[in-house]
Amino acid sequence: MIVIKKDSSREKFDFSKIKNAVLKSADRTCVILSEEDLLTLEVKVTELIKQLNIDEINVFDIHNIVIDALFEVEPLVAHSYKSYREYKIKNNNMFDEIKKESEYIMYEVDRENANSNSSLISTKKSLIAGSTLRELYKEYFLNDEEIEAVEEGFIYVHDITDRFLASINCCLFDLATVMKGGFTMNNLKYTEPTTILSACNVAGDIIMASSAQQYGGHTTPEIDTTLSYYCEKSFKSHLNKNKKFFRENNIDIDNKKLISLAIKDTYNELKQGIQSLEVKLNTVVSARGSFPFTTFTFGSDPSFWATMVSKAILEVRKHGQGQDKKIQIFPKLVFLYDPELHGEGKELEWLFDEAVDCSKKSMYPDYLSPKYHKREGKWVSPMGCRAYLSSYWDENNEIQFIGRGNIGAISLNLPFIYMEAKTNNEDFYQVLDYYLELIRKIHIKTYAYISKMKASCNPLGFMEGGFYKGNLKANDSIKPVIDTFTASFGVTALNELSELAIQKSVYQDNSFALEVMNHINDKVQEFKKEDGFLYAIYGTPAESLCGTQLKQFRKKFGIIDKVSSREYFSNSFHCHVSEEISPFEKQDHEHELFQYFMGGHIQYTRIADPSNTQALKNIIRRGMEHGFYSGVNFDACHCDDCSHMGIDFNGQCPKCGSTKYTEFNRTCGYLGYSKVHGDTRFNDAKMAEIRERKSM
Repeated sequence: MIVIKKDSSREKFDFSKIKNAVLKSADRTCVILSEEDLLTLEVKVTELIKQLNIDEINVFDIHNIVIDALFEVEPLVAHSYKSYREYKIKNNNMFDEIKKESEYIMYEVDRENANSNSSLISTKKSLIAGSTLRELYKEYFLNDEEIEAVEEGFIYVHDITDRFLASINCCLFDLATVMKGGFTMNNLKYTEPTTILSACNVAGDIIMASSAQQYGGHTTPEIDTTLSYYCEKSFKSHLNKNKKFFRENNIDIDNKKLISLAIKDTYNELKQGIQSLEVKLNTVVSARGSFPFTTFTFGSDPSFWATMVSKAILEVRKHGQGQDKKIQIFPKLVFLYDPELHGEGKELEWLFDEAVDCSKKSMYPDYLSPKYHKREGKWVSPMGCRAYLSSYWDENNEIQFIGRGNIGAISLNLPFIYMEAKTNNEDFYQVLDYYLELIRKIHIKTYAYISKMKASCNPLGFMEGGFYKGNLKANDSIKPVIDTFTASFGVTALNELSELAIQKSVYQDNSFALEVMNHINDKVQEFKKEDGFLYAIYGTPAESLCGTQLKQFRKKFGIIDKVSSREYFSNSFHCHVSEEISPFEKQDHEHELFQYFMGGHIQYTRIADPSNTQALKNIIRRGMEHGFYSGVNFDACHCDDCSHMGIDFNGQCPKCGSTKYTEFNRTCGYLGYSKVHGDTRFNDAKMAEIRERKSM
């Protein structure tokens, strides 16, 4: 008998190889097989092979014959042998998938994340490592029930490629605490910066290093307050230097002019620092192989130097970088709007005007209202594009936000769950509860898994004060820090769910969507109380997920008009992008659902003419009255030949006629390149959505 092996080579049948494998299985079950048992097994295997009446047999069929024979000789060993064979087959399949995906990544462009340049070797390395880590996570962290829910499409575990490493997701990084008094990074002791220029340079190093130790949005909250401290240092230095210069050169100048000159020198230094920081965050790939997803929030500190920091950030962004003055997309900018400071006739209305002028050119900043995003006098900044923290009170009953973060998000596929319930004649809410419980169990395991890590896994966060309570020693457990973090229950495609359930969009009738969100909110609050964890409901920014969930739905339920008839599902709670509605109508219709997503939300409107300053102000201020975290959207274009900036070039630059231009657009709550070097960094589903946008 000739045996055909897995590599297609051939060799003569040799029972000794089977004997060795069977004895290993016996050892695993602590069963001793006698020589008589082994002889009986050999006879049975030989008889079963002879019955096939063939000259050649593949190794897979031999193993099945061995399993059948073993069940007659010793069932315990048979179970062990069978499970090990299945384990090997499963692992072989797993690595076949990894190999296939790795080859795709090597020679094609991966567009799952619009802000990762997958043409770079460092990014390819990260993506290939991620595909391996994803399989390890599924194999060793998720049970069969959870894997089935993920693979069929009922739930989506975000950033699954990173979860095996037990790192955190998004955070509000406490840059001020890390820099104050100096810190240690990579075994090098940094002294505290003494000027605003050095502070910006050091801030860039800290952000690059700390963001590489996590996988989500890295926000520096209220950076205007943080950097104003170093502006004061530079101002005093410039003032003393100028005094000395004029005194030594016998130049008579009054104190008012000296102060004015020192302010000018400091502001120039500040702008230089912000420019270098922005360049670093848009050009230097982090240790993760991608550009860090950074966010700065600012604008609410009325002190002089804080307002100068805000002004410098806005000026640098709207004037662009490099020879061609190209607008950059990192960091995401968020303006903390306070009607008592930035309202009409108020002290800092001029700063709001600067922000609006910046939005006209670059779509950033987005704007944050204190109505829902300021609690007990403290701002709750977004972590990355839209994630928010649940409230946490410390032992002194003081609310804390800065320095906290998130351990991950898992999203429901609501249309899929609804259709599954309907197909099986089950109650939708009972099926929904089952998957909410499944997400809950994964979150509980994740808290426990991450809490076992030592502080040395992310020194800047856990040892140098970047995180709240982050003053631990290298070998300390990070559990005290992680206990203050949130975990998110994500929601997508409420619009498609509404179309499926009541044949109306959320714009036409949001009653069913509100009913579902009331149910989800009640369950999550119940989990929060029972488990003691800071769960949050998250309006998922479905970038590649908008297409992934659509394909999963189609595979099982086919094409249903207005549900799966397009190439994408809608983002979280938003009205469908194709709705013919005005910005004001969109604000009014999304306001009610917006309030259910306090763990992650953003509201945006599409602007036909961003140069209309008064209209832009009206839309933004109206959004602030609603309590929104709000952004404006349009197709921003930059000609690569003549550097002309405009909107919607529609194939060629209106100034010079060039077809070479860069277009950036809002992918979800953040910006990315919808056209760069003749291609897009967005996936096909997101590009299909962008083509149909009328209200977003």
